[in-house]
Amino acid sequence: MLMTRLRKFAGIAAVGALCLASAGSYLVHAEERDTSGRFSGNGHAQSLAPMLETVTPAVVNIGVVRSQRMPEVFQFFGESGEPPVRRSRGAGSGVVVDAEQGYIISNHHVVADADTITVGLQDGRVFEAELIGSDERTDIALLQIEADRLRDLPFADAGNLRVGDYVVAIGNPFGIGQTVTQGIISALGRAGINNENYEDFIQTDAAINVGNSGGALVDFNGRLVGINTAIISGSGTNSGVGFAVPVDMVAAVMEHLERDGEVRRGQLGVIIRDHTPILEEGLGLGSGEGALITQVAPGSAADRAGLQVSDLVIGIEGETVTSSRDLRNAIGLAGVGRDLTLTILRDGREMEVEATILGDEPSRSVADGDDNQNDRNLQDPRFFGAVLEETSNGIMVGNLDNRSRAAAAGLRPGDRILAINRQSVESLSDVNEILNQDPGVIALNVQRDDQQMLLILP
Repeated sequence: MLMTRLRKFAGIAAVGALCLASAGSYLVHAEERDTSGRFSGNGHAQSLAPMLETVTPAVVNIGVVRSQRMPEVFQFFGESGEPPVRRSRGAGSGVVVDAEQGYIISNHHVVADADTITVGLQDGRVFEAELIGSDERTDIALLQIEADRLRDLPFADAGNLRVGDYVVAIGNPFGIGQTVTQGIISALGRAGINNENYEDFIQTDAAINVGNSGGALVDFNGRLVGINTAIISGSGTNSGVGFAVPVDMVAAVMEHLERDGEVRRGQLGVIIRDHTPILEEGLGLGSGEGALITQVAPGSAADRAGLQVSDLVIGIEGETVTSSRDLRNAIGLAGVGRDLTLTILRDGREMEVEATILGDEPSRSVADGDDNQNDRNLQDPRFFGAVLEETSNGIMVGNLDNRSRAAAAGLRPGDRILAINRQSVESLSDVNEILNQDPGVIALNVQRDDQQMLLILP
């Protein structure tokens, strides 16, 4: 799993309703201690009790109170003053991750907009918690309490997790009190629940219900594997599909929250897409997976590092990049100002590029090309809905059917086509020669104003 060294983070098509697993509203957003080998048994029966006796004191109950000002329509006619305030209560779970500092990890959606946050320990003690920081895009929050005799959980190595590993989910479902369920890791690297978020979920069939959000997913050695966060369900109850944020992502976010109170995300300044074996047939980059750079923003970290359109990113800081999500997650949690080593393939050659990550920048809008640069139209071939014109400046896109494959790929009138499937084109005969080879995929290197980009015909 990517991000083991970077402590970085990063789709599934949801079939059914997604629920974040916290109680209080039915919009359910669902020192090292060696505990290995501490199962007790009688004949063939085994028990998790010895491990759980060590682990469960580190899993806490979270209670929140929120205030909501009622609409003015609820006031009695003729009354003056502020509209009444309605208070609501919610419940979730949390995990003590640093006993000395009193740090507790929970979910952002559990504590968001809370007026007060209380933490209930297994021994019955209750403390008011301070919110150190919270990150909506990873659904992680860091709380702190002043308490002694806390028990924290050691982190598992996320890079060693495998589908089929046994896990235990611990939390406070429905606010009834601490509950333990068992299952396996059903899948790793799940994403796509919310494409705006940074996702790299562990999927498990361990029962996760309302109120489990922020609770612990642990292995049979009592090490924290992930923070339970969501379920897919039509009813808000467990359906055997639950998700947890993996510990490497938790650790990376926690570092940001502890230092800055928020996650200050870095930007590389590229547009990327997944590279696939089908694309590899046409591009011949030397690998069937990775993050393919289709656009580089001028003046960006990528531009300064010398990254180019059609570069294929296959690694970052020594960790393999298999998809665009891997790269996006890693860069997003790397931190502004950090120097990163990217491993890329360029023209079939592997090389390393050093990039200094910059802060968030607004996307640069690219205007349509100027049709006046087309000084002569030698031929009028149809190119999947676009008219290509041979000019003194090269092969230009003229008229364009907005419903065509070319338009869907992102071509615009005035674009200059530099290459097709990495073969330079300077004339319409060059274009026809490549198309006559009946390529399985068509990848266009395009110049638009002062930017180059890679467009793939769908």
